[in-house]
This record gives sequence, C-alpha cells and structure tokens, in this order.
Amino acid sequence: MDILSILGVLIGFAAIIGGNMLGGGELGALVNYHAFIIVVGGTLGATLLQFPPKVFMRSLRILSWIFVPQNLQLKKQIDKIVRWSSLARKEGLLGLESIIETEKDSFAKKGLQLLVDGNEPEVIRDCLEVELTTKEHLDTQAARVFEAMGGYAPTIGIIGAVIGLIHVMQNLAKPELLGSGIATAFVATIYGVGLANLLFIPIANKLKSLIFEASQAREMVIEGISSIAEGENPRNIELKLSGFLLEK
Repeated sequence: MDILSILGVLIGFAAIIGGNMLGGGELGALVNYHAFIIVVGGTLGATLLQFPPKVFMRSLRILSWIFVPQNLQLKKQIDKIVRWSSLARKEGLLGLESIIETEKDSFAKKGLQLLVDGNEPEVIRDCLEVELTTKEHLDTQAARVFEAMGGYAPTIGIIGAVIGLIHVMQNLAKPELLGSGIATAFVATIYGVGLANLLFIPIANKLKSLIFEASQAREMVIEGISSIAEGENPRNIELKLSGFLLEK
C-alpha cells in the first residue's frame, strides 16, 4: 500500500474543504450536483472520444497501481538471476528447464525459454526488448488518459461557469433563482480545476513514474539473461545488475 498516495488525496481535499470552512464558508456551499454532472460528465465524454476502448480500459486496470504499486523486489530478482547463472554454469543451459516451470513472471519466463532454446544473446535481447517497448508504450498510453482528463476538466469547468451565468442572466427578474445560477458558475470552476490538479494530473505523473520503474526492472532481467547467455561469471552479473537498484 502506498501511504503517500492516500495521504496526498486526503490532505489535498482536506486543505480545500478545511480552508473554506475556516474562512467562514459552509461545506454545503461546495456541493452542487449540476456543476458536478457538467464537469465530470463533460470530462469523461471528451476522454472517451479521444482514446480507443482498449486504452481506456487499460487505464482503469493500472489505476490501482497508485495505491498498490507493483511489487518489483529488484534485490530478490537479482538474487534469482545470479542463482540461474550459477545453475547454468554447473549444469548447462538445459539445467534451467525446471526453473521455467516454476517462474511466475511471464517476462522472465519468456527470457529463460529463449535462453534454454540456445538462442544467441543478441536474439534474446532483441525479442525481450520488443515486448518491453510494446508494454511500456501501452501503459504510457493508458497513463495519458488521466493526463488528458487533467487537461479537459478545467475547460469543462469554465463551460459550467458560463452555463451558470447564462442562467443568471435569464433569471434577472427572479432574484430567488440567481443564487443557484451563481453557485453553479463558481463551483463548476472549482470542480474542474480541483479535479485536474488534485487527482487527474498527479495520477498521470505517478503512473508514468511507476511505468518507468517497471521498465527498468524488465531491463534488468534482459541484461541478466543476456549475460547468462554470454557465459559471464555470476559474480560479475551480480555487480552489473546492482546498478539497477533504486536504493543505494
């Protein structure tokens, strides 16, 4: 569980709501269903228009990474690769066949299969890098969904504000209706700017960071398996892969 993500959401919204109340405002003043429907519905509609279904659905799947990031465990992965290297030096590459059956990571499993099949290091690296690049591209496209929502929300908020002002102008002769129109105008702007800067843009940027970390972990697997194919010493492989550790 990523505590910072949870704290970020809570602190961000608490600061807005708390600041409003400390200034003498009421919580109900920030609640406006008309404005909410305009901003959220308009933002969602524009986003659905921009992205194909596959990308949008993928964005929903990776959204959970914000609060529950992928458990990369780079140090344990390095230890596994070093053990694979030691086993390959003792029993040959065919000795890794039993490892393939128990390996849970599909990316590492594919690399081990290429290794056991006797492919050259360059072939192994090329095959794995194609998959790495494709997955990174798909995940980055999914992260851009939230980036796009962060761009649309403030603009839709302005549209909501204009709609509210139009209602005000249409009801100048009815003072009892002016308040709701003005409230919709200002609250729609708050919703648009608030959702963009407190949720959508931070989510997009954090997902990009997590995608980069996942790509680095796969790069490490590529480097490790290619090194095994080249017959490098397990100790040298360990020293090389230690450069991928994020915590030094």
